Amino acid sequence: MISNRRDFLKTTAASGAAGAMGLVSQRSSSTAGKSNELAAKLERLQAAPVLKTEFFQQPVKIASIELLKNGRHYLVRARSTDGAEGIAGAHDSVMATTFPIFLQRVAPFFIGKDARELESLVHGVYLKDSNYKWQGLPFWVCVASLEIAVLDLLGKVAHKPLGDLLGGVVRKEIAVYRASGNRGNSPEAEIDYLKKIVAETGANAIKFRLGARMRYDDASTRRDHSLIPLTRKTFGDKMTIYADANGSYDIPMSIKIGKIMEEYRLSFLEEPVPFDYYDETKQIADRLRIPIAGGEQESSLRRFRWMIENDGVQIVQPDLLYFGGLIRSVKVARMAAAAGMDCTAHMSGGGLGYLYIAHFASCVPNCGPHQEYKGDGDTTPVTCESSSLKSENGVMKIPSGPGLGINFDREFINKAGVVSL
Repeated sequence: MISNRRDFLKTTAASGAAGAMGLVSQRSSSTAGKSNELAAKLERLQAAPVLKTEFFQQPVKIASIELLKNGRHYLVRARSTDGAEGIAGAHDSVMATTFPIFLQRVAPFFIGKDARELESLVHGVYLKDSNYKWQGLPFWVCVASLEIAVLDLLGKVAHKPLGDLLGGVVRKEIAVYRASGNRGNSPEAEIDYLKKIVAETGANAIKFRLGARMRYDDASTRRDHSLIPLTRKTFGDKMTIYADANGSYDIPMSIKIGKIMEEYRLSFLEEPVPFDYYDETKQIADRLRIPIAGGEQESSLRRFRWMIENDGVQIVQPDLLYFGGLIRSVKVARMAAAAGMDCTAHMSGGGLGYLYIAHFASCVPNCGPHQEYKGDGDTTPVTCESSSLKSENGVMKIPSGPGLGINFDREFINKAGVVSL
């Protein structure tokens, strides 16, 4: 998205200083009015409910929440007093460190509560016992893992897929992009790797890494300058190409790299400066035509609202686990839609994240043209009757069964131990 502000800057530059002064005075009043109107709309959308509860005629009382572990895999199992069960895969590497937060500060709050009130419970656990002081990745990953298990439970009770619980299914399949996590390899080696992951999935969109992760140096800059044109030359004009700097740059380098990306028609630059450099990110966005994407490490709904309201980024990327789950992420998507922005979810790590992204995209009209896919590396034993769970010719069919629409291997679940302190 190219903002009205950028169009205005181009117009004023072309029309000369005298004409620009008149345009400024006229436009400032109009812009202020539109800004106030958008701010009020975003506030309403942030507060508006997401979870559809009309599918449930009776309470769905949560009897137990368990954290299970089988090998390196962590799972959350939610059970109701009526015998319904929901299971979700957690973020394995994060939960390995933060499970005491899950067991002590998150799970107990939900026991005995009505699962139909999940949306208010997610906010309630944030306030409980000053948990807001713990907010960030360690807390919200625990909440998200539990939330998805309860959503799976609710979907099975209602015989509805997650998309219907979260506003209604608007698509049944997604086009995917494959992302490389490599840094420091040669441009030629990275091209070989990108070819490999494209061949595995048929994806017609890719993403690669820039910079040296939270810094840049001469070597990383030489790689950036070579890799950007080489990807376009190699994959041609039909390939959608994204790039992620992971906060590696300052403002001047972001502008330089962004202009090279514009020259070679890349589709977005993700996180050019550290994620919490909000003002700097906005300055970069204001000076480039290429959309700036960000938000994977954001934990605050209010800061997402600021980013959207102020055009600080043009594509918002809540991480479905880091940010606290699907309900909060759908709120961000609805706010982004009000501003004409895409909300393309980010998924950290592997596991079942590709599945959560698919369900998110199933009910979010403005999810963007391609969704992140990491399913090929998942070793969680699940089956699905309505989808292969694979990218086939760059497209993945979204499960349509109740809840997550998958079945966990029962032997795998039965062999999992209950995690305790």
